[in-house]
Amino acid sequence: MFVWERPEPPQRPVPAPLSRGLIVGAAVRLADADGLDAVSLRKVATALDVRPMRLYGYIDSKEELLDLMVDAAHEEIRPAGDGWREVLESLATGMRHAVLAHEWLADLLGGRPQLGPHALAVSESVLAALDGLDVDDVMPVVSAVNAYTIGTVRREVADRRAERATGLDEKSWQAARGPYMRRAFATGRYPALAAVVRDAAHLGPDETFRTGLAFLLDGIGARVAR
Repeated sequence: MFVWERPEPPQRPVPAPLSRGLIVGAAVRLADADGLDAVSLRKVATALDVRPMRLYGYIDSKEELLDLMVDAAHEEIRPAGDGWREVLESLATGMRHAVLAHEWLADLLGGRPQLGPHALAVSESVLAALDGLDVDDVMPVVSAVNAYTIGTVRREVADRRAERATGLDEKSWQAARGPYMRRAFATGRYPALAAVVRDAAHLGPDETFRTGLAFLLDGIGARVAR
């Protein structure tokens, strides 16, 4: 049985009560503070003031704990809206907000589908909104939105981590490399890149995300219309 299906051990009178919800909550707090490297069964047990062996009555491994953490984060993703476009936009925005609130989530998304109850509920909400699309188009559409969202937010998380590691925010990093870029552009070998860097609007992360998502949804809309 998967962890989602296994019943928890019966409650018994102990100084420190325990449940899967308490275990996952402690693990999420550790990961939010110090990343996934801070999450281990021993550290979670210490945070809950219980012996590590007690956790094995609720989970079998760290992998199961990570699955539970990812599913808990999916509870924060609540796709809603009128029609497929609003629901897909809501899905992308909700996923981005969840990852930015829990940076460790960026390291766990993008592989095989998540099968926990909250993740399945997210999928059900989205697929129900796509009911009018050709059945063969549904999964490619959802996969495209997921891929765009995960790729974009991973870059945002990478920028955050780089800023913490170097102490340089984006403007400081750009200023430090400005002389090199000017020398590179002066060679005349990169005219298209120079024009974009010099003349294009430099959007913030929120507007960049919304603009790219609009391009993607416009393309999906054109395909659906055909």
